[in-house]
Amino acid sequence: MSLITPHGGKLVNRVLTGAAAESITHEAASLTAITLSPREQFDLEMIAIGAFSPLTGFMGRADFDSVCKTMRLTDGTVWPIPVTLCPPADVAAKINLEQRVALKDSKGRLLGILHVREKFNHDKELEIPSVYRTTDDAHPGVAQVRKQSDICLGGTVDVINPNYEPEFPDYRLTPAQTREAFAKHGWNTVAAFQTRNPIHRSHEYLTKCALEMTDGLLIHPLVGETKSDDIPANVRMDCYKTLVDNYYNKDRTMLSVMPLAMRYAGPREAVLHSLIRKNYGCTHFIVGRDHAGVGNYYGTYDAQKIFDEFDQPREIGMTILKFEHTAWCKACAAVVSPKTCPHGPDQKVAPSGTKVREMLRAGQRPPNEFSRPEIADILIKWAQSVG
Repeated sequence: MSLITPHGGKLVNRVLTGAAAESITHEAASLTAITLSPREQFDLEMIAIGAFSPLTGFMGRADFDSVCKTMRLTDGTVWPIPVTLCPPADVAAKINLEQRVALKDSKGRLLGILHVREKFNHDKELEIPSVYRTTDDAHPGVAQVRKQSDICLGGTVDVINPNYEPEFPDYRLTPAQTREAFAKHGWNTVAAFQTRNPIHRSHEYLTKCALEMTDGLLIHPLVGETKSDDIPANVRMDCYKTLVDNYYNKDRTMLSVMPLAMRYAGPREAVLHSLIRKNYGCTHFIVGRDHAGVGNYYGTYDAQKIFDEFDQPREIGMTILKFEHTAWCKACAAVVSPKTCPHGPDQKVAPSGTKVREMLRAGQRPPNEFSRPEIADILIKWAQSVG
């Protein structure tokens, strides 16, 4: 069988093993060190395992500018969001071109080495409005970029260990591993579902519609850095595992996690999420309402419309499954969308997020038409523990 070609044509692998890893470890002891931020560490892991293929390191100035302005690398390959390394100014001042520097986590453990090819000013006034479509510091992605330093280092990386304490190691499959699993299952077509929230009935409907069109389904929650008020990854994973165990065909469904930091960049992030899933071996990608959005910064379906800006299928290479807003309709007795249902909002079971949180804190299950009872019970336990 033939799986989908990775983005850019080849699956990158920057993780060293054996003698090469030992050599890097020995060399790093004498190198200037950079402590990566949480986002930079997740980005390093995504580069190392090939999830960010074709990237082999952190971007230089030309790619940074091109991505911000055109959503493409300088060679024309689609890439919608800059991937940068921005050490503190006092650290950056000590680093020169062609130098090799050690990359470490917050506990001082060696992750890998950066081969510094470029050192350039971080043009935040280009990145922020281009990527986030706003300059409002209340936007979490904008705020994150503002906090980064004003100097970027670009160059390739060699990694010995991208994460010493990975969450959910049994579910943390690399692109090479998911591809191997898809081949083993005999899945030529696979739909991917990106999520950073528990899956409610409408999400379940979307994923099962997608599975009707494909050989397999990859439920692929993001477990990297998220907003402080997002539901913690361990709680969400309990929800995903319970849902898959009870309501999905396990012969057609896989659950794996993705170690990516959220940008909350809406449309551009939807493109990034699709390309990443292509690298994991998926052929179809679900884009629903306000994908990767936050607040009211993006239109409801902007994350779907952005794919029309590319020459499909040549540039993206995946089938984008665009779903409208769905909810349970009491008259239809089913999950529906405006495409399929003639009834008004008075017939829909779609409590607001605020109402759902109030119910959970009070120990009340949301309606069964909104959330499976087993999932509600997990969320109630969490909501009451945090007050």
